[in-house]
Amino acid sequence: MPPKLIDESPRYSSKTNGRQPLSVKAGVLALVLSTMWAGNPVANKAGLEDAGPLRLGWLRFVLGAVVVLIYAIATRQSFKIYRGELLPLTLLGVLFTVQLGFMNVGQDYTSAGHAVVVTSTFPLWTGVFAHFFVPGDQMSRTRTFGTLIAYSGVVAVFYKSFAISNADFVVGDLLLLGSAILLGGRQVLLSQLGQGIDQHKLLIAQSVFGIFTFIVASLIFESNEPFVLTTRLVVALLYTGVLIAGLGFIGQTWLLKRYLPSRVTVISLSQPVFGVLFSWWILGESVGGELYIGAILVVLGSALAQRKTKQMESSI
Repeated sequence: MPPKLIDESPRYSSKTNGRQPLSVKAGVLALVLSTMWAGNPVANKAGLEDAGPLRLGWLRFVLGAVVVLIYAIATRQSFKIYRGELLPLTLLGVLFTVQLGFMNVGQDYTSAGHAVVVTSTFPLWTGVFAHFFVPGDQMSRTRTFGTLIAYSGVVAVFYKSFAISNADFVVGDLLLLGSAILLGGRQVLLSQLGQGIDQHKLLIAQSVFGIFTFIVASLIFESNEPFVLTTRLVVALLYTGVLIAGLGFIGQTWLLKRYLPSRVTVISLSQPVFGVLFSWWILGESVGGELYIGAILVVLGSALAQRKTKQMESSI
């Protein structure tokens, strides 16, 4: 018998299917993952010096898939796909591919500042989807206010870049907004499917669809572009592939399986702040006072968003 998509065994709460608000240890793990992801754009930027974005993408996913396979084999996981799992895994893979497509194309039609601010809305969308689809993860007024405060910290960090507007940015911003909405939905879908489908199957499904799509697109659009295997590219691939697409995805999926998705993803609002710090530390880019203001807002807002509210507190 295939496993149910939602585990209804007694050890799980009927309200949340076992998913809880973040514990201190889980919050620390979420913050560590957020810090890791903050370095992803810096590593990508370095890798793009020697490889096209599509080629860099599928190489990254291949490395990530290898890490997931090693993890699954080491923990003696079954690779059998049950009939009831095929459609959800396909839906997840398609959603993953479309979301990445929107993100990659959108980034070419807007500025870096716009990209960060628009993409960073995904925890807000995760909260919206979780409110309707995840039992026990409704957005109270306090949590919504906290999430918006944290997001205002992201805007504060990048407001100068965002203020430099251009009519051409509209298309890119809309595509990135679509990507952020899909990413928010994907976090909730991963959390829901993770109640009945093994974690490694979810990750492999994303990798298979991502690798296939990016290889085909790379052969079509990047066949004449140079590819140079340098130390810089190898380091970039190890970071974005092994660390992020491999270990990072495993850690994030583990959190989404066990904790309420809106509580997990709101920590991700710290990524842009850490990203600016990495850019200053590694690339020598300047840091202004807005970083400190943004960091304070992100910390305060995230703390509010993680508050455990009473069962009878009004929901949005």
